[in-house]
Amino acid sequence: MIDDFAKTYLHSDLRDIREAVLWKLEGLDEYDIRRPLTSTGTNLLGLVKHLSAWEARYFGEVFGRPFPEPLARWDDTDANDHDMWATEHEIREEIIGHYRRVWAHSDATIDALPLDATGHVPWWPRPQVTLFAIMVHILTETSRHAGHADILREQLDGSTGIAVWDPNAQRDPAIGAARRAQIERAARAAAGPTHREAWSESR
Repeated sequence: MIDDFAKTYLHSDLRDIREAVLWKLEGLDEYDIRRPLTSTGTNLLGLVKHLSAWEARYFGEVFGRPFPEPLARWDDTDANDHDMWATEHEIREEIIGHYRRVWAHSDATIDALPLDATGHVPWWPRPQVTLFAIMVHILTETSRHAGHADILREQLDGSTGIAVWDPNAQRDPAIGAARRAQIERAARAAAGPTHREAWSESR
């Protein structure tokens, strides 16, 4: 009974957070979903591409149930260096469609196996794993990248929210600017006079 509850709970949360990741792309043009928004190039469509590839591996080959479409080998360094961004030739709908097909394959693995089913992750220091461990791992990773996506989207148009069913209304720009200034003042005050003086001179 406990195993059934844990499996259902984790699976439900995974389904929700996957949808939240895709939701962050809605309403944006091709440039904004692809543009690098951090110094390391993090971008919205690249997060989807990355999550798709690794979820396919973890719920696929790890349990002897390989995803039926071609995937680069996990130790192909060149391919993995390119899984965090999309080229101009890669189409948004194709990347999203691939991610959804990965979901279906993963869901079938989760439904077919008990939580204590064993798998093998050759890139982990302790490669013997259970379905429970992989479900927790993928839920954690997807949630982490959903947080990245939330921050990236906020930079683009100010919209935030942790789930499709719980969006935050876009804040009035003036209210947002006032809140940011309030937080900046508190940070400067806590940091000491040098930071306060530098901030005053910059205004």
